[in-house]
Amino acid sequence: MSMPMPRPQRKNPVLRTRAPTLPPWARSRVALGMTTWAARGRFALQTCADCGAVQYPAREACHACLSPRLAWRAQDGSGALLAETTLSHSNDLYFRERLPWRLGLVRLDAGPTLMVHLHGDVGVAPARVKVGARLDRAGQAVLIGLPLEETPHMADDKMLYDMGCDPKFRKVLVTDAKSATGQALVRALAEAGADIVWAGHAEPWKKIPGFAAVAALPQVTPVALDVTDGRSVAELAGELAGKVDIVINNAEVHRTHGIAARRGTDAARAEMDVNYFGLLRLAQEFGPALRARGADGKAGAVAWVNLLSIYALANFPPHGTFSASKAAAHSLSQCLRAEMRPAGIRVIGVYPGPVDDEWNQLLPPPKLAPAALARAVVKALKDGIEDVYPGEVAQEWLERWQDDPKILERELAAGA
Repeated sequence: MSMPMPRPQRKNPVLRTRAPTLPPWARSRVALGMTTWAARGRFALQTCADCGAVQYPAREACHACLSPRLAWRAQDGSGALLAETTLSHSNDLYFRERLPWRLGLVRLDAGPTLMVHLHGDVGVAPARVKVGARLDRAGQAVLIGLPLEETPHMADDKMLYDMGCDPKFRKVLVTDAKSATGQALVRALAEAGADIVWAGHAEPWKKIPGFAAVAALPQVTPVALDVTDGRSVAELAGELAGKVDIVINNAEVHRTHGIAARRGTDAARAEMDVNYFGLLRLAQEFGPALRARGADGKAGAVAWVNLLSIYALANFPPHGTFSASKAAAHSLSQCLRAEMRPAGIRVIGVYPGPVDDEWNQLLPPPKLAPAALARAVVKALKDGIEDVYPGEVAQEWLERWQDDPKILERELAAGA
């Protein structure tokens, strides 16, 4: 049974920071299909469209009928543990630093037999397990055998903690804690056991309802941060970049209307200055320090979260310039993910549908409550996934976009 995780020791600032080590990351192009599903928190295997055989490992043709028509399909992961072992030695540097490491051989009810990393709460063979896919520190999909039922302190398993970005005992920066979403994020992080939550706030003369109560929480420390001001970002990075483990960039400006409904570029410029250039300023100042701290073990940096929008995938004309700014931030977030990956830093993109705030008050339900959005962010951190789409609108939008982006564009242009 997993034991409660002790509070990690703080890094000795006198000691030299080790170079980051990553697990083996090489995958074939076809095997990256499993990674794309794991990035959204789902376990999928190839299934033959002709004979229905489930495939593992990933391949170009069906092992049963040689058909090339293999599609990725979600799996429930139920199976039987056939055998298990615990590694006490490894030639790979990443695993050598983390020994002992438990492995198991599992036969899925769907057919394939596969080797998995084994959670500490899974019993000895024979035992029933549930296989799931997670992203490892290299950002590639790996398979984990989990107990069928939730166990006490299950998330404290050292393997899950290493692969995820659980905010428990970690230090987090929320770039805008004054908004309704920001206040919900700070509360959710405090409830999740974050050691310190730095609550960023700009324009201190603005008295926003609820901020004082959030700032009074024991784990919370308000810090001045204006993402439109390069000096403000640089000064805060000089103070916190060597300490923060998770950066959550939720600062945004949201204005309605598209192109023809408003004269001038002032509103669109403000959206880009916060939603795109604000992210760029943060990445330039905080990014190098987080990359350098990716190898500090339990005291190391682990994640960067960008609050984007489902409008980043396809422009929503009634919020046209806002959609464009989020599309730019989405592209920049992909660049940041590529630069952070060699250090094992997970970059998480959050793509909610309309949030129940002042800028979406004229939109009909369903809308996402800020507290629900905050819970989705914390869950994404715990699960270590890359892309999360909270809310019914975001889920339907994603499905339509994956099916045919051009049809979605036409539907939105017609007012759907």
